[in-house]
Amino acid sequence: MRRLIYFVLAFLVWILVSWPFVDGRIDVQVVVAGLMASLLVALLFHDILPKEHHVFISPVRVFWFLAYVPVFFYYVLRANLDVVYRALHPAMPIRPGIVKIKTSLKTDSAITALANSITLTPGTLTVDLTDDGYLYIHWINVQAEDIEPATQLIAQRFEWFLHKIFE
Repeated sequence: MRRLIYFVLAFLVWILVSWPFVDGRIDVQVVVAGLMASLLVALLFHDILPKEHHVFISPVRVFWFLAYVPVFFYYVLRANLDVVYRALHPAMPIRPGIVKIKTSLKTDSAITALANSITLTPGTLTVDLTDDGYLYIHWINVQAEDIEPATQLIAQRFEWFLHKIFE
């Protein structure tokens, strides 16, 4: 069942990324290549993909994922503008450092999604993850050094959605 779910998901991503629908017709070669690549991914990598595959077949979780995407892109855009400001400002107002944050997420998939969301947001990078729910984040402009305030500034905006999606 997991392989089938991952095959379908990989194929959907392939279709969305390659978009083989040009001038009212379908590019069959692109679709066949996508089917083969998706089958290969599903067969070879199903063991390392998240075991919480039920996440992908729940309409409620899909709804929360679709709600999360624009929120995530909003924070990415905001962070991009912030990093551009800091890079172009004559004084380069940065205060880089590594901060420790605590996540309330429990599943591996949720924690991975949080770490990736933080890393994909410009100005922050997930450096390490501990077994007891702490993440070490490199932050371009450290605004809080204590765990609670840093968690609120960096992770809390994502955690609420990720909890709805993965847990």
